[in-house]
Amino acid sequence: MPDQEQKTSISRTRAPRKPKKSQIPYALVITVLVIGFGFYLSGFSFKLPIYLAFGLLFGYTLQRSRFCFTAAFRDPFITGSTTVTRAVLVAISLASVGFFAIKLNSVLSGSETNLSMAGVNPIGIPLILGAILFGIGMVIAGGCASGTLMRVGEGFTMQIVSLFFFVIGSLWGAHDMGTIWSTLNESAPKIFLPNILGWFGAIVVQLLIIVLLYIAAIKWQQKKMGSE
Repeated sequence: MPDQEQKTSISRTRAPRKPKKSQIPYALVITVLVIGFGFYLSGFSFKLPIYLAFGLLFGYTLQRSRFCFTAAFRDPFITGSTTVTRAVLVAISLASVGFFAIKLNSVLSGSETNLSMAGVNPIGIPLILGAILFGIGMVIAGGCASGTLMRVGEGFTMQIVSLFFFVIGSLWGAHDMGTIWSTLNESAPKIFLPNILGWFGAIVVQLLIIVLLYIAAIKWQQKKMGSE
């Protein structure tokens, strides 16, 4: 009992915590400055400020939702949670439908005649090795490209270091990727589902795969955590 009374007296004499100051005014001032600087750089046109405003909104959405591709692939194995995994699957499905509509409209309108293999990269050894190395790197660094940028804004030192080497690697890749890619992927196959299944068949198969992965993610979380 004396120990309990002593703890109670200590807790009563402890100074109350000061309420945290709202950061909303700072955010509003920075937003106005960024958009104003965009007007100045663009010669007082609206194009660049709109891009900057969209970037700020996108970053705010990422920060508040904690949306990160690293967490989508890491959490199911570490914590068993697939909440972010399912969010990524929903995002991919929406993007698939959007790109499908844009590309199909381009083909039907005749604005793009040689669309079938445009932008389709081969599935070769460089792609496989790059995916493995990038996956290992983003788990060690604690973030993918979007997650790293988000946490840099939050002041995480590890992500600041990651961003520096991210930029170095991107510059190196932009300089030499074309030569390396063409040399190592000369005989690698290119797979484009609309060429095989048609446009509607391709989107149906892709959405079906996403739905199956979504169901599997739910089952995985139920097995590991006993919840959805």
